[in-house]
Amino acid sequence: MNAASEIHDRFITIAHDLSPVLAEAIARTDPIALPPHQDAPLAERLCRAVAGQQLSIKAAGSIWGRVVERADGKSLIAHFATTDPQTLRDCGLSRAKAQALGAIAAAALAGELDAEVLGGMASGDRTQRLIQIWGVGQWTADMINLFYFGDPDIWPDGDTTARKTLEKLTSARRKTTRTAARFAPYRSYLALYMWRQADAAPE
Repeated sequence: MNAASEIHDRFITIAHDLSPVLAEAIARTDPIALPPHQDAPLAERLCRAVAGQQLSIKAAGSIWGRVVERADGKSLIAHFATTDPQTLRDCGLSRAKAQALGAIAAAALAGELDAEVLGGMASGDRTQRLIQIWGVGQWTADMINLFYFGDPDIWPDGDTTARKTLEKLTSARRKTTRTAARFAPYRSYLALYMWRQADAAPE
């Protein structure tokens, strides 16, 4: 049995003690793997996460497509560091998001986003390093920890979809952080199951 299947069976057992509805929902879902997605530089993934905040997957993808097209083959980080913020806003980004992309680019060029260095940190320390960058908050750090670094124990309580889905399958009166704690040290997988239930996994 592989790791994803073992976690799947473990989750069903834990969920039975919390909510039969949650247990049934997880049982109906195929085991989910959590490989890190490092197909792009960390700074670019961080920029994309910021750009997609509080947007539907479709809207975030459309805006990011325009951002990449406007870079016209140039390095995205170099583009964000030198372009007029209005150019980014013309792609559909808010003023704050355009400023955040510039701040991330500046941090990358200053050597502050070395994926190997950050990957060697504990997730809490990594989060603290990331949120020092203007415009990068807890949600963005959680997405990077979970998807880019493949950290198995991140519960993104600031993600509305994950939180509301867990509430729906358990109880709105019980804090989701408390429920998620039962699934440690694999809380990232719990988030993946909740997004799968809602069919809304973030990019």
